[in-house]
Amino acid sequence: MSTSELERLLRLRKIMKSKKPKFIRMNSWYLTRIGEETWRRPKGLDNKIRLERKGFPARVKIGYRKPKLVRGLHPSGLKEILVNNVADLVGLDPERYAIRIASTVGRRKRREIIKEAERMGLRILNPGR
Repeated sequence: MSTSELERLLRLRKIMKSKKPKFIRMNSWYLTRIGEETWRRPKGLDNKIRLERKGFPARVKIGYRKPKLVRGLHPSGLKEILVNNVADLVGLDPERYAIRIASTVGRRKRREIIKEAERMGLRILNPGR
């Protein structure tokens, strides 16, 4: 995939994300214990979300999905790799990959990973302080 095509798809993904509605669960505006962040498929016979009536929240559909080639990529267009130790950095291409250091890595190992990643020219998504 060429870089211009990748940039076009990333722009398209950003536009699609801005148009995507917030999918909320039925009656979450009445019952706080349900919570808005969890989606559940509406199954009731007269459920207005299931019937896609006007004035009710949007329903999850396949059409809201992002382009396949950029799905799961970081907004910069790089693929994220979770790194636990220095050995995980071997063979990574700085043009294609960005690294995220695992939360379980301590300060000493983190410093070693950051030093090696900077030497290789890799982008670190969570360098810390």
